[in-house]
Amino acid sequence: MNKILSSLPKTIHTSLAISILLFLGLFFNNEGFDIDRIFWSWLLRYIHVVVAIMWIGLLWYFNFVQIPNMPKIPDEQKPAIGKVIAPSALFYFRWAALATVISGLVLAWLNGYVHDAMTLGIASGGGKNTAIGIGMWLGLIMAFNVWFVIWPNQKRALGIVECDAEVKAKSAKTAMLFSRTNTLLSLPMLLTMVAAQNLY
Repeated sequence: MNKILSSLPKTIHTSLAISILLFLGLFFNNEGFDIDRIFWSWLLRYIHVVVAIMWIGLLWYFNFVQIPNMPKIPDEQKPAIGKVIAPSALFYFRWAALATVISGLVLAWLNGYVHDAMTLGIASGGGKNTAIGIGMWLGLIMAFNVWFVIWPNQKRALGIVECDAEVKAKSAKTAMLFSRTNTLLSLPMLLTMVAAQNLY
């Protein structure tokens, strides 16, 4: 077990293998599933939740752990965060955001509510479509912030893109403020997503 847990790839592969075994157990215990729209909807929802956990988990890591603790880190140790940890975290952060949006839109299309949700359920009487639609729009705004505001500003703040000290400081503040904006939007977004699945 130590060999598995000492390696992240081995840990993830083992987790995936256990998930597949559990799926097969559930499949055969239930006398099989039809590989139909319901199956693909379930699979996309699973993927959507997994990548969303990665995205929001990293958003909260930045806002609850990294940003508040940066002033406490001695200056000589800060390059380790800026040159190693933050770029790696931002890689998973931005791609998880994109994967969350794509999987969510495909899931909504597959289940036939993408149009009603994107129009906030106005033509379909509200309810579930309004709830999921609000969540989808909040997610889109947050993903836009990640790709078009946070990431470009973080590249300057971390020195990935060359700029002077004033621009670097301004970019760091802008990235932080939009990251906080996404944190502010994350609970309403999650509330509407869960409400759409459980309250209607």
